Amino acid sequence: MLLLIPGPVTTRPEVRQAMAQDIAPWDNDFRPRYAAMRARVLGIANAPAETHDAICFGGCGHFGIEAAIRSFLPAGGRILIPQVGAYAERMARLANEAGRIAVPLAMDPDAPVSPQAVAAALAADPEITHVGLVYNETGTGVVHDPASIGDVVRAAGRRVILDAVSAFGALPLDISAHPEIDAAVFTSNKCLEGLPGLVFAICRKDRLEGTAGNAGSWSFDLADILAGYARGPGVIRFTPPAQVMLAFMTALDLFDAEGGQPARLARYRANTAALYTGMQGIGMVPYLPFAVQGPIVMNIHAPTDPAWSLQGFVDALKRRGYLISNFYNTPQPSFRVGCIGALTPEDMRGFVQATDAALVELGVHHRLPGQTAA
Repeated sequence: MLLLIPGPVTTRPEVRQAMAQDIAPWDNDFRPRYAAMRARVLGIANAPAETHDAICFGGCGHFGIEAAIRSFLPAGGRILIPQVGAYAERMARLANEAGRIAVPLAMDPDAPVSPQAVAAALAADPEITHVGLVYNETGTGVVHDPASIGDVVRAAGRRVILDAVSAFGALPLDISAHPEIDAAVFTSNKCLEGLPGLVFAICRKDRLEGTAGNAGSWSFDLADILAGYARGPGVIRFTPPAQVMLAFMTALDLFDAEGGQPARLARYRANTAALYTGMQGIGMVPYLPFAVQGPIVMNIHAPTDPAWSLQGFVDALKRRGYLISNFYNTPQPSFRVGCIGALTPEDMRGFVQATDAALVELGVHHRLPGQTAA
């Protein structure tokens, strides 16, 4: 079964096989490997070890976002969040439920965030200290530019918490050029093609100084985790998903062997192009214009044929060896297809053929959105 979802993704056999051993994360043979793993992801982000650290713990991407918000903002702190889709809405909820104040910035969800709009919002509210930005909005497939947004945030003397969960490893990120980024959050899964269960926050160490206890949560206190590293770079505070770490180390080896971030992005772009043109070729309509279609996930308009059923379509695809999400986050009905993971353009062309066959099986004759039977 190929997973064509934006996480968990299809992984290589070597990654899965790496989990097939028991290991003690406190063991002196494991600790150097743990430290090396953290150093490797710093390198992918071009984050200097002198100023930054890769803090990691068990959990999903939302855990990392909540930890960053709690750790870098005091209670009652204000964070501007451009409302670009479902994951920006989730970031706002995490902030509000942590006792911080999410300030929403209305945006067109089908277009990249405007730096000018962010600059104007910051100028209008001097009490905002941070901007929470989703790099790749998984719900829509639109990529937002942390470099141009970061430039205006830095010029305003504010800082950024970056949700890079579905972007890191494929989309470029140069932390060294953007000191306004307090934390960039990502996971072992998604574009790095490891297994889910491990979350990272690449953080500026100086910004965490003096914030211990600020989080109001021992589990989500990034300053406390960072303090533990001072006892040794391989020291782990609580029991981690050790087998997931082993799989992730293998995934990093494969990432390097492929050619790193540029090569990974090139493959995902090729996947996206094959899917986009293939869907058009069978009469389906991608949700976004190709000019703004990101390389991570694609939404396709659902047919309005009365025979259409999203769950029925998902089940028909599963019988053909492909699994996609059985929900959507777009304003109009759609289905979404992940372009990431251990997949190739040939896999995407196979999926297009399976889509065509599944629609025939369901009796969907009218494939365009808004088209109905005569």
